[in-house]
Amino acid sequence: MIRKETTVSSDLIYTGKTIQLRVDTVEMPNKGYQKREIIEHKGAVAIVAITDDNKIVLVKQYRKAVEKELYELPAGKIEIGENPLDCAIRELKEETGYSTDSLKLIHKYYTSPGFSNQMVFIYLAKNLIPGERNLEEDEFLEVYEMDIKEAYNMIMSNEICDSKTVIGLLLTKELL
Repeated sequence: MIRKETTVSSDLIYTGKTIQLRVDTVEMPNKGYQKREIIEHKGAVAIVAITDDNKIVLVKQYRKAVEKELYELPAGKIEIGENPLDCAIRELKEETGYSTDSLKLIHKYYTSPGFSNQMVFIYLAKNLIPGERNLEEDEFLEVYEMDIKEAYNMIMSNEICDSKTVIGLLLTKELL
């Protein structure tokens, strides 16, 4: 039988621009106590954008945490008071220049529920309208458009290894 852990106390350790870190003391079902380190995150969106000629729009950018350039879906964090749909519209335009009147939520998932509450909302975007990108001051990325089969092959060869991108592309492959 699965039983809930009851929070006895919670201490905020760190507050940053993107995350907060807290340590909870929890009472276990067997009446013992444990510490849980939890990263709080406001959530993020990722967009599977498909052009009129059935190309997938990806971005490539350097990610400090893994010290690599990664292919990813256009994505970004949800701002305070922003809903996921509005965030998806904003991030698609910022990173790729595309806008659309056709955004559909296709999945949402917790990235690492063992230590974080971050949820990612994945949207499918069609009927793309080209425009100018509006990158944030600290964003440096390149935009790529490729066939879904090519992107799928990149997943299978580990060239695409970002979880939101893998999930979004595999779901889209099934939806198309």
